[in-house]
Amino acid sequence: MTLVADLHIHSRFSRACSRNLTMPNLWAWAQIKGIDLLTVADFTHPFWFKEICEQLEEIDSGVYHLKESFKKNTDIIIPKSCQKEMRFFLSTEISLIYKKGEKVRKIHHIIMSPNLDIAAKINVALEKRGNIRSDGRPILGLDSKELLKMLLNISPDIQLIPAHVWTPHFAIFGSKTGFDSVEECFEELSDHICALETGLSSDPAMNYRISKNDKYVLVSNSDAHSLQKLGREATLFDTEATYPSILNALRKDHQKVKGTIEFFPEEGKYHADGLRDEQLCLDPKETKELNFTSPYSGKKITVGVLHRIDDLADRRQDKKSASVKPYWSIIPLQEIIGEILGVGVNSKKAQAKYFDLIEKIGSEFYILKDATISEISKFDEIMGLAIKRMREGNVIIKPGYDGEFGVIKLFSEGEIGERSQMKLKL
Repeated sequence: MTLVADLHIHSRFSRACSRNLTMPNLWAWAQIKGIDLLTVADFTHPFWFKEICEQLEEIDSGVYHLKESFKKNTDIIIPKSCQKEMRFFLSTEISLIYKKGEKVRKIHHIIMSPNLDIAAKINVALEKRGNIRSDGRPILGLDSKELLKMLLNISPDIQLIPAHVWTPHFAIFGSKTGFDSVEECFEELSDHICALETGLSSDPAMNYRISKNDKYVLVSNSDAHSLQKLGREATLFDTEATYPSILNALRKDHQKVKGTIEFFPEEGKYHADGLRDEQLCLDPKETKELNFTSPYSGKKITVGVLHRIDDLADRRQDKKSASVKPYWSIIPLQEIIGEILGVGVNSKKAQAKYFDLIEKIGSEFYILKDATISEISKFDEIMGLAIKRMREGNVIIKPGYDGEFGVIKLFSEGEIGERSQMKLKL
């Protein structure tokens, strides 16, 4: 059984997150996206944890579904083409800021919990170490190794996964505050780390370049701050939809992790080097030639994910290597629609087209990954061509840098022309 899982998102109790991130809305949008297993997120926040306990009930080991009485608390109509059983999973993100090796470290980690009782114990332990009430992703002055030790003392079935591992400012390998290896961060507890999250600005082929990380399975998640961003990245598991099955796939049977759904990494907002305020976007060679300093202001250039991987790599990139698990680079469907229609992704026109397509064809993941081109083209010829180009990697790239998302396009300037009149051969 192949599961599409998104195990890292946020609730409305996290800063800079949509107020629409409620449990019923998450339940509805997960089906629209084609997600089978979705994290509840932010279970360390007391108000959100109370809602989790009230609105969900356990249906199998460590997985939950929304109680029938709460399903009516959403205005979202789920098309019949998308309706499916969707289960919730317990995981959350923690932000750590601490000093180690004469350097301030800012690291984000995902914590997976086997059940609500253990999650409650995690919350009690963390509240003794800092404020978990002001933000759904709490910031704690705790060493990564000490956090892991604390979690293992609560339960050996808790799993910690370093989050978006290459992000410059808040990640285990980040150029600003990170480490050069898992061992440097977790020391004698390193063997308890089994997986790494790629983040939006890298993909498995990029991660493959660091051979010492081969022993870790790669996972991808959306880190969504709004409903529409759910599933922009995800992980595919060939397991039952239970916590023990997912944990076993991550810790032991890596063949059960069938691959990941990824952004084109250039779209991630920390892929290239640069300075956003100066609209300065650079590749690693250019940054080195400038001695890591802006030629305009003298500011330090933010070193991106590509550069950081270059620095630690002992292999050349090889997307076709047998060691690289399958992955699918996608562009979110709303972005494709926005490009074709020449409108913003949140416009009424784009939203209407989005729901028209999923109602006729199926969930977003089905359209992006599994539907045949002829099936899509039967309803929209231009969309069929766009999906074909995306799957082939035939894209036009403007990379992201220093917090600025990149842009991935499928049509060159003027190619669409009079869109209503457009006739293109597949």
